[in-house]
Amino acid sequence: MTVQRSRHPVLRGVLRWLMLLMWCALGLQLFFVGRIVTMRYVDPSSTAFQRSELWRISHQQHDLRWSQRWVAEDKLPPQIRRAVIASEDDVFANHTGVQWAALERAWSKNARAQARAQAINQPAKMVGGSTITQQLAKNLFLSGERTLFRKAQELLLTLALEQCLGKQRILEIYLNSVEWGEGVFGADAAARHYFGHPVAQLSAWESARLAVMLPRPKYYEKLSRSPYLNERANIILTRMPMVTLP
Repeated sequence: MTVQRSRHPVLRGVLRWLMLLMWCALGLQLFFVGRIVTMRYVDPSSTAFQRSELWRISHQQHDLRWSQRWVAEDKLPPQIRRAVIASEDDVFANHTGVQWAALERAWSKNARAQARAQAINQPAKMVGGSTITQQLAKNLFLSGERTLFRKAQELLLTLALEQCLGKQRILEIYLNSVEWGEGVFGADAAARHYFGHPVAQLSAWESARLAVMLPRPKYYEKLSRSPYLNERANIILTRMPMVTLP
C-alpha cells in the first residue's frame, strides 16, 4: 500500500505537465489563428523569414540593403500572378492548401537523396513539394529547420490560411513578401531591382523570368545570365495562358 501511495504524486505530476503542454500547444495554435485572421484586414509588416534575414544581413554586412514595397492585390498585374502560379504551384486555385501526392513524392525522393548523400559523405540535394500556401505559412511564422514537428506545424498553418484568408489574399501576401534576392522582398522590389521599373510595368517574359528565380533567388541573383533561367522562363511563358487565377 505504501508503494502505491508513493507513486500517486509522481503520476499526478506527470499528468499536470502533460496537461500544461497541451494547453500551451493549444494556446500557440490560437495565437497563430488570431494572427492569420488579422491578416484579412491588415497587411503583415514582416515575416519570420524576413526578420531572420534582416538579423543575418545586419550582422554580416556594414551596408544594409533592404527593399520591399507593398502592392495591393488589384494592382498586381495578371502576368506576375500567372507566372508565379505556373512556376511554383500550377493548381493553386483548386487545391485546399496541400498537394498530398506531390508532398509524398518529394518526401520519398528526399529520403533516397539523403541515403545516397550519407553513403558518399556529401550534402543531399533536397526537393520541395510545397504549395504557395505552405511556403507562405513557413515564411510568415516558422524557422527554416527541417523537422517533423515544424512540418506538422506548417500543415496546420496552411489549413488555417486557406480557411481564414482565401486564395486571393494568400497570393497577395505571398507576392508582396517572398524573397527575390539578397534583401529584396516582394514582386515590386524585384521588378525594380532586376528590370528598373515597377511591377505594374512587367512584361509577361519578365514575369516568367522572376518566377523561375523563386526556388533559389540568392543563387540566381548572382547568375542573372544563366541559360537555364532563359530556358525555364520560356517554358513558364508558354504555360501562363493556361493558368487559372483565383
